[in-house]
Amino acid sequence: MVLEWIDWLSIVLFFLISLLIGVIAAKRAGRNASEFFLSGRDMPWWLLGISMVATTFSADTPNLVTDIVRKNGVAGNWVWWAFLLTGMLTVFVYAKLWRRLGVMTDLEFYELRYSGKEAAFLRGFRAIYLGVFFNMVIMATVCLAAIKIGAVLLNISPGQTLLLASIITVAYSCLGGLRGVIWTDFLQFGIAMVGAIWAAVIALNLPEVGGLEGLLSSDKLQGKLNLWPDFSDHENLIPLFILPLAVQWWSVWYPGSEPGGGGYVAQRMLSAKSEKHAIGATLLFNVAHYALRPWPWIIVALCSLLVYPDLASLQAAFPHLDPNIVKDDLAYPAMMTFLPHGLLGLVLASLIAAFMSTISTHLNWGSSYIVNDFYQRFISPQADEKRLVLIGRISTIFLMILAATLALFLQNALQGFQIMLQIGAGTGLLFILRWFWWRINAYSEITAMVVSFLLALYFQFGSLELSSHVQLCLGVAITTVAWVLVTLITPATKKETLYSFYRIVQPAGPGWKVIINKAQEEAQDISNSEVQKGNLSLEILAMVIGCFTVYSALFGTGYWIYGKTALAITMTGAVGIGTIGLFLLWKKIHR
Repeated sequence: MVLEWIDWLSIVLFFLISLLIGVIAAKRAGRNASEFFLSGRDMPWWLLGISMVATTFSADTPNLVTDIVRKNGVAGNWVWWAFLLTGMLTVFVYAKLWRRLGVMTDLEFYELRYSGKEAAFLRGFRAIYLGVFFNMVIMATVCLAAIKIGAVLLNISPGQTLLLASIITVAYSCLGGLRGVIWTDFLQFGIAMVGAIWAAVIALNLPEVGGLEGLLSSDKLQGKLNLWPDFSDHENLIPLFILPLAVQWWSVWYPGSEPGGGGYVAQRMLSAKSEKHAIGATLLFNVAHYALRPWPWIIVALCSLLVYPDLASLQAAFPHLDPNIVKDDLAYPAMMTFLPHGLLGLVLASLIAAFMSTISTHLNWGSSYIVNDFYQRFISPQADEKRLVLIGRISTIFLMILAATLALFLQNALQGFQIMLQIGAGTGLLFILRWFWWRINAYSEITAMVVSFLLALYFQFGSLELSSHVQLCLGVAITTVAWVLVTLITPATKKETLYSFYRIVQPAGPGWKVIINKAQEEAQDISNSEVQKGNLSLEILAMVIGCFTVYSALFGTGYWIYGKTALAITMTGAVGIGTIGLFLLWKKIHR
């Protein structure tokens, strides 16, 4: 396509405003590492919540959703809808615990919770493993989406796309730190939502679709519209529904949906004004992420099946594209080619905004690990604040180069999603229990990390051919057994470290009873009158009601779109009941 001046105006204005935010935030961000990586710990809940949503509103997400819908229908989205359980667990159980730690990054947890050289090793290794390697894979999938958008909408090469998309992102990330990222996220989320909704409206009005009525009545979409999988189709029911809800949500580490919190979600919680702001931010994120955003993408994906029913039709429409990147996820940017000029520029700016929001967060998050948990901890402990900020800015550029290079070797969004799930398989339960079971130690984490990674490599490159869901189950089972056995046969963390951790966090439940009793025997006071101890039973109940409420909102929206009024009203009423229940529980939990 050839963009007209009005399209370029939208894009250029967006770039300039994003860069301006970075410039404005630069002076404050350059003061010290806390400002650069945590924005001074004074962020309000609503701004942090929107920032988290904007980060997960990445350029590859609509492509991934389109890939899923075209292959497995709307119900196929249960592979990521199931992560709502993880999110709500973080909201009501872990958000306040992270905020209590008062650390710079979540990796500092390791030397507060565990002891010895193994704890230091774990912190340093995870800084590189997550901050560089894993982070690079995440950003590469986002860059792949940008490559496909650039190829379809602008007819430019992958290298040109990555160069153009990265320059402004790296610039304001380097200048403004997390504060610049968060404020730019606020702008980007608004643009991205408007663009996604408007694109869905245009897609519905295409002649091949025939409006919402034509979409819902099309024979070509038979079975694709269902919100629930076909329970008689056992071949798809297990990997698409049962496995995500029964195993995946608690057992797999996945960015933005880490069991027990972590990553950039923990970074946002750590930058909140208080525990309540951390909880509020995470709650807003989960409501918007699962209930507000998916439907515009789903509608475009369904429309794409009527316009481009198969890969051959996509290749025929874009013959200049490399056949290796013509996959189902290409259908989303392909649908954008039908937008009129003016709107095309706005939607393209929204896709750029989605790309920049995710990349900027991951750049800042990854560089925080490199600076705080590797450089300052192991290389230069005496480095001054200006030096740390400089290293942060250099590592930001370094991470972008690595991610852009890897993106050139990926083919589709679902490929990257499955690789990341497999690498994190089996580690999730450990991340949930390490706050509440004193016996878990650094060797537990090292074992889980190493075993899950080696299994992922074997399944990816070995000679044994297994379906992805069987690989996931095997990975979870083997990794979990391995780390539990190692936990039981290796020495426990030093009691002084456990006393200190308990005193700071005050975890609830019976898992610390041994340590509490031992402290009492030694006349050690590990209580903390300034911290309200949690109530796990009420918190888990709040998690269940929260999931019920958000799923009701998600399905209620779908039923309103489908014209199923009775079900829509029922789901809407369920949202109201769930909201009241959460409000009453909140008052009990936070008395």
